[in-house]
Amino acid sequence: MIGSFTFENLPCRVVFGSGTLASAKAEVERLGGKRALVLTTPQQEAQGKSLGAALGPLYAGIFPGATMHTPVDVTERALVAMKACDADCVVSLGGGSTTGLGKALALRTGVNQLCIPTTYAGSEMTPIVGQTENGLKTTVRDAAVLPETVIYDVDLTLTLPASLAATSGINAIAHAVEALYARDTNPVTSLMAEEGIRALARSMPAIAAKSDDREARTEALYGAWLCGVCLGTVGMALHHKLCHTLGGTFDLPHAETHTIVLPHALAYNAPAVPDAMARVSRAIGAADASQGLYELAKRLGAKLALRDVGMPTSGIDKAADLAVTNAYWNPRPLERGAIRDLIARAWAGEPPVAIKAVA
Repeated sequence: MIGSFTFENLPCRVVFGSGTLASAKAEVERLGGKRALVLTTPQQEAQGKSLGAALGPLYAGIFPGATMHTPVDVTERALVAMKACDADCVVSLGGGSTTGLGKALALRTGVNQLCIPTTYAGSEMTPIVGQTENGLKTTVRDAAVLPETVIYDVDLTLTLPASLAATSGINAIAHAVEALYARDTNPVTSLMAEEGIRALARSMPAIAAKSDDREARTEALYGAWLCGVCLGTVGMALHHKLCHTLGGTFDLPHAETHTIVLPHALAYNAPAVPDAMARVSRAIGAADASQGLYELAKRLGAKLALRDVGMPTSGIDKAADLAVTNAYWNPRPLERGAIRDLIARAWAGEPPVAIKAVA
């Protein structure tokens, strides 16, 4: 039975396909841009400069300093670069780190954004930006940070190493999983969530087996888009809040942290959301949703333990304290002891287990 719900469609233009990077100049012009600042990480600076050349007279300069968790000091340096080249829009080329920087600049200045993802992060489809300052990561939800246009070019993902594709893909799956049991979930978002999970769960092993499988890469990018839309349309719960806490506090790699934590967060919430768990299980073709996602990550060769991505043992209790410090919605009440157990298992890389609620 379908109950009452609210659905808000986000106003973002999407250009999807192979070779679509060639439309970047036309898309900047469509937004009314005259001087575009290209954003990249240091590792993708050469790609950014090549894109700049393709933009021709619209190219104002490049800022190749994007980094994970969107540190405020990096945003401030990018603002200086924007002013120096008199940019009136930004073009973000890269993964979630670069997308995050573009969003932070849009939040500060109101400039239009053209986003060109090269991973499966999905954040390009959301009005959410996470920013880190003094070791704490906070999120802002504001329509001003939603990119006006996103170009998905499958060709740009063909060189993404299979190992990075795996963690980036499971990071995207996390967006859709939480959308299935979000407080403001709705039938439309749930359809996209299940389809996005299915597309990624099917394509990730194919990419691991044959990195240049164009059909699998196309399906993965399609799935990432759907999962990103889900994240942008509804709210987040324990998994995302916990990953933001871990990432911002211990400077852990974003996608790997999501990959490790997801099965455990799902096991924590499973008793409260059986219908959502059934949909996840169906999408990934497993009897148990949390165990199935753990096995998928293992099959793809992803790291399974937080200790293996830089989290100290002493961080378990600190993370548990932070996870329950600021109240936020979750389908199951937040219990410090159970959340500590969750984090401890994720730290050790143990399989997820259903954690019973306190009576």
